[in-house]
Amino acid sequence: MRVHILDDWFDTLRGLPSFAKLDGHEVTVWTDHVEDVDRLAKRLAEAEALVLFRERTQVTRALLERLPNLRLISQRGVYPHVDVTACTDHGVAFCSKIPSGGAPNHAAAELTWALILAGMRDLPGQMASVKAGRWQSGVGKTLKGRLLGLYGYGRIARLVAGYARAFGMEVTWWASEDGRARAQAEGEVTAQSRQAFFAESDVVSLHLRLKPATRGRITAQDLAAMQPGALFVNTSRAGLIAPGALLQALNAGRPGKAAIDVFDTEPLIDPTDPLLSHPNLIATPHIGFVTEDEFDLQFADIYDQVNAFALGAPIHVVNPEVAD
Repeated sequence: MRVHILDDWFDTLRGLPSFAKLDGHEVTVWTDHVEDVDRLAKRLAEAEALVLFRERTQVTRALLERLPNLRLISQRGVYPHVDVTACTDHGVAFCSKIPSGGAPNHAAAELTWALILAGMRDLPGQMASVKAGRWQSGVGKTLKGRLLGLYGYGRIARLVAGYARAFGMEVTWWASEDGRARAQAEGEVTAQSRQAFFAESDVVSLHLRLKPATRGRITAQDLAAMQPGALFVNTSRAGLIAPGALLQALNAGRPGKAAIDVFDTEPLIDPTDPLLSHPNLIATPHIGFVTEDEFDLQFADIYDQVNAFALGAPIHVVNPEVAD
């Protein structure tokens, strides 16, 4: 099959062991990002299969209408960026493995912890100060004895909880009613109320999947309840926070600081963006899953889907009526 891989910005995939799974296919790797439908349709005109790099490219009906040779889209994880109905209407099979059970995303959990450390010790500020010849630039906070609030009782959050306990932190949880019940059944401590969760935590870290039911789940009122000295961390998805609420909260000083890896618009390359340029924001460019190890693991699944489809036995099909 003619397989096109989108948005491999640093041309990483060809150097990983899993890439050998595509031997026998005609593979094109695109290392830049294109949003214009006309340009994108022109470069993908001969593609029979698209491999998506997470949510970097929106797959719309307008794009699919311009790709008459396309038979398969393969990716991994959730898919708010893909018009599945349009895929079905155009006879394109959409395959996406949704991990359930098994190993959590250690890369995302590790970045979460790095951001917590960076925020509580103001590592970016201290680094900038010493490089500018000013030596120290303030006083940080010790993690031991402080309270970490984890919103969402999932695999990544449970990893982060383990890191927190290794550093001597206390852990409290908030989640859906079912999530809180599971946490309590496993001996975890849940907050007495949603308001108490935000008000009492020294650090709040968000760990939810973005779907229609969770979009905008974190409100301006939630953030306003946080302490002026608290830290808010988001390595999940920007859409989990109500539009404009985080910037409003930082401007109001509650919480005092945020450390995030995700933005409403990505890639965000405007240094004057009000949120990105905020003095109390620590930011990384959506690198929670950006490690060689995680890429190799995830794309092995994606390539397996391509091969299964090519053999006439597709797997992880979201719209099976097309594959029948």
